[in-house]
Amino acid sequence: MDDNSRNSPQEIADILRERIRAGELRAGERLPTQAELAEEFGVERGVVRQALRVLADDGLLSNVSKGSPPRIAEPAPASGEPQPTMVGLAPRLTEAFSTPHVRIDVVSHTSETLMVAVGEPVRLIHEGRLRPESIEFRVLLPSRTINLAFPVLVDENAGDDDPVHERWLQMRNAQAQVLQHNLQSVRHTHGIDVHVRFRALPFTPPMKLYLLNGQEALIGYYMLARREEEWGTQTLDMYDALGSQSLLFSFSKQAGQRDQAFVEESQKWFDALWETITTDLTLS
Repeated sequence: MDDNSRNSPQEIADILRERIRAGELRAGERLPTQAELAEEFGVERGVVRQALRVLADDGLLSNVSKGSPPRIAEPAPASGEPQPTMVGLAPRLTEAFSTPHVRIDVVSHTSETLMVAVGEPVRLIHEGRLRPESIEFRVLLPSRTINLAFPVLVDENAGDDDPVHERWLQMRNAQAQVLQHNLQSVRHTHGIDVHVRFRALPFTPPMKLYLLNGQEALIGYYMLARREEEWGTQTLDMYDALGSQSLLFSFSKQAGQRDQAFVEESQKWFDALWETITTDLTLS
């Protein structure tokens, strides 16, 4: 390059930082190789490595020390700031999967966001960057036999058939099966001890709860809204909640006595439900 002002590690870091902020380099994507960056900026690879260390120190890169190019890190939330489930759950699960013995307990309406979020730590296991010895998931979902509080048709007198319940049941089962399959895949390919169990709740949970290794509790409230959705040949006018948009509030045992008490009581509540009024759940 002719622009010598870009030859310093700081200048290269500033340019890459601006590309990240502008969305040209998105979270989860790999950077170009050091050789490609060195050629682009007209510098030695050592200068590129220094620039990458600057970005890593700023929390903008992950996997810097590995053999492959680093990835753009997920943006870190402000301290204590809740995030939508679809954004906030994956990095918390990934952190939980960094321990030797992973134990995740979940109360939710379906497995949609959990199924998606688990994809990140499972990918890292397949890439050899995470290697827990055991993984245990316990998931509580509403029973198929109850009258759900939501989703429900806006017009409750639409007839004897309940297409909304049928739609929800198909989603519940399909998502849980994918979740189970993806977790079991690391047993077959990496020999990790994996146990995934489901039980059925006799009520509709008004919130979602994720308990991570007994150390952290994530809670989000289902916010109901009226919406329409095409399903088969029908247009369903219903009251429903979009769980992926529920804000997750984090409570960690390490954050003080109040948070510690919340995590411990949440775990006791989950264990009591699992051992008493819930029933076997068949994904069919």
